[in-house]
Amino acid sequence: MQRLGGNALVVRRGFRVAVFADELDGVRMMARGPDGAVYASLSRLGRVVALPDADADGRADRVRPVVDGLRGPHGLAFRGDTLYIAEEHRVIRLVPPDDRLEVVVDGLPTGGNHTSRTIHLLDDTLLVSIGSSCNLCDERDPRRAAIVRYDLDGSGESLYATGLRNAVGLARDPVTGALWATNNDRDRLGDDLPPDRVNVIASGGWYGWPQCYLPGTPNPEYAETATRCGEAIGPIVTFPAHSAPLGLAFYTGARFPEEFRGDLYVALHGSWDRSFPTGYKVVRVPLNDGEPAGEPEDFVAGWQVGRRWWGRPVDVIVAPDGALLISDDFADQIYRVWWIGDQPAP
Repeated sequence: MQRLGGNALVVRRGFRVAVFADELDGVRMMARGPDGAVYASLSRLGRVVALPDADADGRADRVRPVVDGLRGPHGLAFRGDTLYIAEEHRVIRLVPPDDRLEVVVDGLPTGGNHTSRTIHLLDDTLLVSIGSSCNLCDERDPRRAAIVRYDLDGSGESLYATGLRNAVGLARDPVTGALWATNNDRDRLGDDLPPDRVNVIASGGWYGWPQCYLPGTPNPEYAETATRCGEAIGPIVTFPAHSAPLGLAFYTGARFPEEFRGDLYVALHGSWDRSFPTGYKVVRVPLNDGEPAGEPEDFVAGWQVGRRWWGRPVDVIVAPDGALLISDDFADQIYRVWWIGDQPAP
């Protein structure tokens, strides 16, 4: 257990955790910039910031505003020196050298239950994840509960994958090249159903929502009308219901021991509608050649104490120095996790 001010986190033996940056109101998603800084979205403030660590001491030197006045900025991605930013209603990019703002995609569906938009640059395409407008319903806009594909200039809109109630985290497996996504499933089926999950995303794939919550298993509301549940693509990893998996990252650095490299790390934001809370931690999924080699296991925990919590993990990324960074939109902090082995903690 390691103290962080008045709170404590539990991290795997041999690892150390400390605050990388704080006073980041509602910090959400992160990205590594080509300048070596970490970029983060502050959705509540409508702002994106850069967090350089020029002296390499494991703590951000300052908070540098990058762009302000945005509508719920969330997902971030770099293509060379160009930063793509997903707002609720559009995707923009900041083009160097003067950070000229260009609108890439406009007119995304807005409102409803899920307003965050996550993006991923897959080869020469832009993928935008758009959550459902509801807990369970038949959407009028087919772009909801889906990942939508665009050319990098915003043209060529098409549905890349559907039936994903709220796929917040997107990451590419460095071994297989496959796209993996977290997915938050429905509420109001009790404490233990349905499981939240990670899916491997196939182009043209259908993942079941709203008719089914697992392959072959219809939601009760669709028990008489669901005809496609056998076609639904199932998860590759599952978590307890209402864990709310958000960001995920494959560890591609060299700072962790060999046994922790190449594995999947997932931020569980935590439940809001469960009789006893669950989630509020970062878990590790051991992988072998692109397949899970064991059940998810706690990597960093302690944000939940009994029925209360003091932090909610959102995103995880590998920092330029090989440490793992974790954002927390409840405590307004980013944490840094690194390997110290048998060295005594400072």
